[in-house]
Amino acid sequence: MKHSVIGMDIAKRVFQLHSVDPTTGEIERIKLRRDEVLPFFAQRSASLVAIEACGSAHWWARELRRLGHEVKLLAPKSVRPFVRSNKTDAADARAIWTAVQQPEARLVAVKSEQQQAILALHRLRAQLMKFRIMQTNALRGLLYEFGEVLPEGYSALAKALPAALASVAERLPAMLIDSLREQWARVQMINTEITTIERRLASALRASEPCRQIAAIPGVGLLTATAAVAALGEPNSFASGREFAAWLGLVPRQNSTGGKIRLGGITKRGNRYLRRLLINGASANLLRSRATKADPWVIGLRRRRPPLVVAVALANKTARIAWAVMLRQKEYQPRAVAA
Repeated sequence: MKHSVIGMDIAKRVFQLHSVDPTTGEIERIKLRRDEVLPFFAQRSASLVAIEACGSAHWWARELRRLGHEVKLLAPKSVRPFVRSNKTDAADARAIWTAVQQPEARLVAVKSEQQQAILALHRLRAQLMKFRIMQTNALRGLLYEFGEVLPEGYSALAKALPAALASVAERLPAMLIDSLREQWARVQMINTEITTIERRLASALRASEPCRQIAAIPGVGLLTATAAVAALGEPNSFASGREFAAWLGLVPRQNSTGGKIRLGGITKRGNRYLRRLLINGASANLLRSRATKADPWVIGLRRRRPPLVVAVALANKTARIAWAVMLRQKEYQPRAVAA
């Protein structure tokens, strides 16, 4: 028996459901409060529930799966074309119901609590990194006004700042020097928090076999390995490694017409954070790895393309390898490079 399809528009307090009876064709529109959603689905027969991938969507998907329902999370871009006229909760639920039945609907893999926890740590770390950059830039700019030129980067700044503060302490008011030192103390506190989060991510890496397997790939480190496993969700949600790379925005943008194929820069779609980690890792791999420098593919690409294009191409290749490693659950086997 074919399951009925329910499109559910989720929110903080009011939830809108849209479904059509497969036998009678009767349209059913239901509005529920938050505390009524799970009891409603607990009494309903197994159905296909479609939800737009947004805040708390993964939690609702896990809860509905525990009740025996099939849940599909839709990418927002797959839902938007089906929102007709004015945007309301009922219109959104109807659009979700329509979009999930399209053959080319883009689905998002349901993440586990562990995967969401890893991604939360990454978001906290990224936020702290942003705070640290803002604070150090402010320190550098303030001292520059008094003739002290400080180097960029946290490590270089940490070495040069004590001498710079001692140099200006003799000719500037004490209230400013105290404030600058308090600012630097806040920066050091933020750096301690960043180190603590990285230590927790390292613990998660050691406890996860997929993370350890991906970390063995050249150009993949602690941050990239944990973020890739957490963001990917289920490897079989992508048909190929190229589809995973396209989801990350690492494939060329196409603008074709009349049988002529024109390729531009990368699309830059999908997970921007993971894409940046892969490109940074590929750039470091190109500089440090002897095996990568001796790879004929990399050598030929370097002759034809600028360094950043080579790094992006290597990041694309790394993403495909990571998808294959996660799908097959096997150790990474480096390809033999000819002398």
